[in-house]
Amino acid sequence: MKHLTIALFLLLLQLPAAVLASAAVHHDLTITLSPAEHRLSGVDTMTLPEGAPAELFFVLHAGLKPLSATPGVRIAKETAEAGAPVESYRVRLPAGVRSFTLKYRGVINHPLEATGDEEARGYQDSPGLITAEGVVLSGRTGWYPDPGLGLMTFDLEVALPTQWDAVSQGERTLHEQNKKKNRVRWHSAEPQDEIYLVAAQFVEYNKAAGRTQAMAFLRSPDPALADRYLDATGRYLSLYEKLIGPYPYKKFALVENFWETGFGMPSFTLLGPKIIRLPFIINTSFPHEILHNWWGNSVFPEYEKGNWSEGLTAYLADHLIKEQQGGGPEFRLNTLQKYADYVSSGKDFPLTLFRTRHSSSSEAIGYGKALLFFHMLRLELGDDAFTRGLQGLYRNYVFKSASYDDLRTSFEAASGKDLTQDFEQWVTRVGAPILTLSGASALAVQDGFILTARLEQTQPGEAYHLHIPLAITMAGRDKAFQTVVEMTGKVEELKLRVPGRPLRLDGDPEFDLFRRLARAEMPPALSQALGAKKMLILLPSGAAKELLLAYRALAASIGRSGPDEVEVKLDAEVQALPADRTVTLLGWENIFLNQTIAAFSGYDMQVDTATVRIGQTAIERSGHAFAFAARHPNNKDLALLFIAADRPDALPGLGRKLPHYHKYSYLAFEGAEPVNVAKGRWPVLDSPLTVLLPDADGKVRKTAIGSLAPREPLAPANAAISKKTEQ
Repeated sequence: MKHLTIALFLLLLQLPAAVLASAAVHHDLTITLSPAEHRLSGVDTMTLPEGAPAELFFVLHAGLKPLSATPGVRIAKETAEAGAPVESYRVRLPAGVRSFTLKYRGVINHPLEATGDEEARGYQDSPGLITAEGVVLSGRTGWYPDPGLGLMTFDLEVALPTQWDAVSQGERTLHEQNKKKNRVRWHSAEPQDEIYLVAAQFVEYNKAAGRTQAMAFLRSPDPALADRYLDATGRYLSLYEKLIGPYPYKKFALVENFWETGFGMPSFTLLGPKIIRLPFIINTSFPHEILHNWWGNSVFPEYEKGNWSEGLTAYLADHLIKEQQGGGPEFRLNTLQKYADYVSSGKDFPLTLFRTRHSSSSEAIGYGKALLFFHMLRLELGDDAFTRGLQGLYRNYVFKSASYDDLRTSFEAASGKDLTQDFEQWVTRVGAPILTLSGASALAVQDGFILTARLEQTQPGEAYHLHIPLAITMAGRDKAFQTVVEMTGKVEELKLRVPGRPLRLDGDPEFDLFRRLARAEMPPALSQALGAKKMLILLPSGAAKELLLAYRALAASIGRSGPDEVEVKLDAEVQALPADRTVTLLGWENIFLNQTIAAFSGYDMQVDTATVRIGQTAIERSGHAFAFAARHPNNKDLALLFIAADRPDALPGLGRKLPHYHKYSYLAFEGAEPVNVAKGRWPVLDSPLTVLLPDADGKVRKTAIGSLAPREPLAPANAAISKKTEQ
């Protein structure tokens, strides 16, 4: 809080951690790793809090065969589920005994498997790996005994082969390296919901970042890369400490994994080797994972009541950085378009049911709807009250679990407002409002004009209570007249007094509301095709054999990237493009090429036998791959996607990359990798929330929206943030 000194805030931060730690299970772990043998041996002295039951159960990875090393403490194996990675054991403690020691050893080696049902939002993961390449163990691995009594503190000492190092939560208190073996000890006085252990042959870099140690553990020497991340760590920690409160841990570490991941753990992040070298990651995924140490990794969400931490983290990281660069409206439009493209009625659910991202539709709700809810809450409360609500939530729930109800209480305390209705309609209700504007007219009066119009909510069901921003563009004035109207029913008759002749009325011009966008509000994009319920993919029967085989493989890749139902045919097998499904056409040789090009006639794009021109940019067809999205010519609610290349070796990489460029209308790639060389979005040609009015001559003309009042970002930008954050 602004009126508290940092020293006092730090004291307040430490008090709940100390109090909570006394009520948590404490693990004193000694682990020996033998990576080449996939083997682990462990000793865990577990100290239970006062009031813990005399009989308890714990789980451990299957095959670790735990033995009690404490006299009088016996363990018995429960009936195990066949094929389960963990086994359950029962422990009965003698009277007065709260601490006991277990010894165990065995093999942990689960191969990587695909997680998630789409290429765009899926990734590889494992319940636990101990290999010669590296070690990644988490709570679900069962590599330490977990009695399921809530949060825990721990001391973890790890013995490793020489040249190996280990990372976990908390503070490193021992780091011994010699020719025979290495020893590392990590101490977490802060209560945790699980314990992580990551190990490999790391090259370590570190740098002081105020009170915090910034660290980087890379798999090969790269001081320049490490320096960029260490410097950015310090600046992001400073940004979020000023906005929310003191960073809750002694260190933050960037840890390079041996497969592509983007995981955020308390006090470190585990990123893949390609991911950390992408230039935009340091300003996108990296601050997101740092911020998770406030939301998700110290204030824990009550998952059974809804995981709010992803949406709040996305709002204060991904959205905030775009907002600092002047790109807030575009970011919110992209977020709303994901919801419109990926979330059909059968895929929708309330925020209270979001647990984790597993598909594009779940991401559009758990991240997108949630971040726009926090944005609307901020606009309603004002920046000061919203920030006080964040700080109060952090101060009161650090190292505790919080629900949406706890968030509501915190923001109510900061603002003095009753937010019950806001939380009910956005958190517990399924769906989104749909808005239209119509019937606009203007009447001249003595000191200006009276503008009237009809604003409607057309979604099924009850009306939402909305605060709708409006912008009125007036003749002879550069700046638009802006106001906000409150809407409580399905219909609102607008009557606004404006100082000049209105030529254009725009509802929600900066996409501040969570709502289901009309198709006309959104530029055609790959996401509309990839989010389709049904898709027909047409292969070019006239393509050379090798190229046709590559297109078949690309069609299979597209089918795994989001559409619910996909049918693949040769173009010669179809008489006309069906109007009941999205159509993806592959290849310059496709029979429907001319019909496809005609679908782009409204945009500044031209195609001939040698060149593709988009605006002022001309790209040779030779050596390049292209992807273009348009409206389906026979059904404007569906998409038409065209993809073509002249070299088969470019298509495998194109299939992997396209889902990650989902927001774009057009893309061009070069070479076999291929490398993106052009991307963009078509202009929006119409919108049901834009109404044009006649000028003084009675003519309705295309009028650009007037300039809108600038907004200050929630927190000022700092030097860690580059203007180029996109892929």
